[in-house]
Amino acid sequence: MNDADELLVAEGPVLLALDDHGVARIRLNRPQASNGLDVELLKALHGIVMTCHGDPRVRAVLLTGEGKNFCAGGDVHVFASKGAELPHYLRMATSYLQIAASALMRLNAPVVAAVQGFAAGGGGLGLVCSSDLVVAGESAKFLAGATRVGMAPDAGVSVTLTRLVGLRKAMEIVLTNPIITAAQALEIGLINRVVPDDRLVDEALSLARQLAAGAPQALAAAKRLVWNGLGLGVDACMPEESRAVAELSGTADAREGLAAVIERRPARFTGG
Repeated sequence: MNDADELLVAEGPVLLALDDHGVARIRLNRPQASNGLDVELLKALHGIVMTCHGDPRVRAVLLTGEGKNFCAGGDVHVFASKGAELPHYLRMATSYLQIAASALMRLNAPVVAAVQGFAAGGGGLGLVCSSDLVVAGESAKFLAGATRVGMAPDAGVSVTLTRLVGLRKAMEIVLTNPIITAAQALEIGLINRVVPDDRLVDEALSLARQLAAGAPQALAAAKRLVWNGLGLGVDACMPEESRAVAELSGTADAREGLAAVIERRPARFTGG
């Protein structure tokens, strides 16, 4: 962040600054948890996207994550702590994630995501799939991860990922959970550019400023037309995603999946 940037939200789980080029920088700010998503962060993220939507000075958005990882997905430690209340908590979390992802797609200003470390789960991968353009550092990695912990995709990933990489590759990603390198992500069309790790923010900011210098109404219309090509599919899938995640979170397999991730061991699923 430049000293000349205007701090619009200076503290909390999501930060917002605006530079003199009209680029709003949204920063996920839970680095100690790899920017893992909880309800508090998701509420803040949606509110900040809405702030950008209502500010005519915002001509492009740069979405980043503080620390080593862009976003490691849902905060499994928070989820595991909810016990029998997990389905209710995840209904709230999924709802906020979905409206935040949808808001990014519907935002007039183009959204550039800059990915370092891991972009995993409905949070990390979902936000990547909801951004208009994605720049990744050479060492960045991508992971769907939901089925690995007995859950299902959310944030519209069941539609957006398929449109980005194709049906067969999307099935492979969500069912087998491979760790995808930045080079592989570029090859399959998940992201737009790979840059040296130490150049990531500069390159992504340069791209955002290039967009901010464009014709705002034309870019907004072009973005809207492209997203509308699959928008009905995304909007229609989100309620079903939310139901699936909430139902699965009450299963023994989901509890085992979360425990396995926290304990860093293979999960032992029984079908319960």
